[in-house]
Amino acid sequence: MRNHAPARRAGLLFDYEWDAQAHAAMGSAWQFDRAGFDLFSFPSNARLIGFDLERFAARQASRARQRGWAGVLSHHEQFGALAAALVAEAAGLPGPRPEAIIACQHKLHARRVLDAVAPEANLAYAPLDAAYGDDIPDGVAYPAYVKPVKAAFSVLAARVDQRAQLQAHTRFGWRELWVIRRLVEPFERVAGRRLPEAGTAHRLMLEAPVQAPQYNLDGYVYRGQLHVIGVVDAVMYPGTQAFMRWELPSRLDPAVQARAADVARRFLAAVGFDDGVFNMEFFHDPVTDKLTVIEFNPRLASQFGDLYRRVLGIDPHAIALALATGGDPAKLPRVAPQAGAAASFVYRSFDPAVVPTMPTWSQRRRLAAEFPDSLLLQFPKRGHALARDFKWLGNHRYGIVHLGGRDWGHLQRRCLEASAVLGWPAPLHHDPERPRRSESLPLRPQPAFAGAAGT
Repeated sequence: MRNHAPARRAGLLFDYEWDAQAHAAMGSAWQFDRAGFDLFSFPSNARLIGFDLERFAARQASRARQRGWAGVLSHHEQFGALAAALVAEAAGLPGPRPEAIIACQHKLHARRVLDAVAPEANLAYAPLDAAYGDDIPDGVAYPAYVKPVKAAFSVLAARVDQRAQLQAHTRFGWRELWVIRRLVEPFERVAGRRLPEAGTAHRLMLEAPVQAPQYNLDGYVYRGQLHVIGVVDAVMYPGTQAFMRWELPSRLDPAVQARAADVARRFLAAVGFDDGVFNMEFFHDPVTDKLTVIEFNPRLASQFGDLYRRVLGIDPHAIALALATGGDPAKLPRVAPQAGAAASFVYRSFDPAVVPTMPTWSQRRRLAAEFPDSLLLQFPKRGHALARDFKWLGNHRYGIVHLGGRDWGHLQRRCLEASAVLGWPAPLHHDPERPRRSESLPLRPQPAFAGAAGT
């Protein structure tokens, strides 16, 4: 009888959606202990009442010692990444320092760091000197891009062209204020003790608006060395800042990708980020050749993990787990790519009066039969939750579908067919600011995840 090595145990915090799917597929080599709650579903999100990040982390650190965790990780932006860093620190496990996580997530502080280490990739910015709901001060230059100092999922981020628009955007009802304060306060308490020079996160900030194609650089830092996983392209719904889809492989010039990696290397070294995965969102203007950082996320962009597995044969979730347990991701095996191109298609409604219909059981069954490689996520909302989506995001994201194809033309046809099965409009409108990829265009190779950035 063959002897099997015992499964290793690790902690997963706020493990939902893409992360839960990826970790469930890791087989019998790992046993996972989970903790956390879903911020966007009731009654789970009732745990926001009185939630204390440090107390939560202390409980999980005790659990880690008792159950022999080899590591702890989370790709959850709002609470999970910082909680995992606190747990790792307390339990003596590998992982980024909590101060590095805070420095990335505190968007105003991150801009100041960029000013010091990569000013060419920064933009004009300033704190908005007004509390939630206060009158907007004079002297603000319009147009401007307003966003929270600490938030996730582009919540409350918007371009404003005049004072009245900014004033309306920052007027909140009691339900909104309740949610905002409880989403930010756990971070605020930890940041105030760990990185006081960053200042309060209970505020909004202004940035100079940028009109240029958007990209995501994904990578990791292992023992002080930055490594690139790849670049994913973003495509917006025309005339909006709402993501319509993410595409892999990237059409961005490799030289620009290398410049993005160099900016990431300088920034992450400056904040002391090590032994973790990261995602850098950035613009690149093909006319001026200017590269502008949007923000740094000190965790995996989970939605892209499936795309990298399909097209490059790289598993970013496995990379993150290796880092969290002290391993070298360069030693992980690759799998054979299953697609020449892949995309994460995002279905959105822009009309508050129209509530999209969710697919029936028979439609979901047909999708699985005709598109066995598809991944479907549904986000039905009504009432106050739906109204909050339109206030905070300007639209309602009601579904996501992942698909692969031989090339972009084949993938586009599959998206049209799969969308028809679901009864949803296909998110394939062309963005006029971006060149259309020809079906016959050779796929551009991506940087190897095991190599240093820019190589």
